[in-house]
Amino acid sequence: MDDQTTRERILDTLRDRPETPSGLAEAFDVSRGTALTHVRHLSKSLDGTGEELLVKPPECRNCGFDGFDDPVNVPSRCPECKNEGIEEPAFVVENV
Repeated sequence: MDDQTTRERILDTLRDRPETPSGLAEAFDVSRGTALTHVRHLSKSLDGTGEELLVKPPECRNCGFDGFDDPVNVPSRCPECKNEGIEEPAFVVENV
């Protein structure tokens, strides 16, 4: 039996490769919102550890807008062109 928490397993995954909220949700059998909550907590817990969470922000597939207020979120539509085709953010943990 694995003694790691879901959050610890997500951290290990993000150390290995970039992942989206949907990818994390599927891999760890949690909702996309729960995956985002774990990522937010991981970001805070990495302070002072020599590692940091890097975020490729969400991006509109229609106009390319990527200036969303909260990059650790999956917006429902683009504030610029109102298109609902938004590429999810991607997260990875790297040494600084």
